[in-house]
Amino acid sequence: MRTTLDLPDTLVNEALILTKIPTKTELIKFALENVIQREKIKELSGYFGKVTLDIDLGKLRKR
Repeated sequence: MRTTLDLPDTLVNEALILTKIPTKTELIKFALENVIQREKIKELSGYFGKVTLDIDLGKLRKR
């Protein structure tokens, strides 16, 4: 998908230097993947302590 974006040059240049990603397109893909991953992790952390698993660790260790 082609999209025109107005991004601050300072942010883009700093991100290119820090990540050592060679192109702006790859940098944007990388940034989007990271945002998606972070949001999914945040969503999963909401389940902490709410899921019960019937796992017998002793039995698993003896396997």
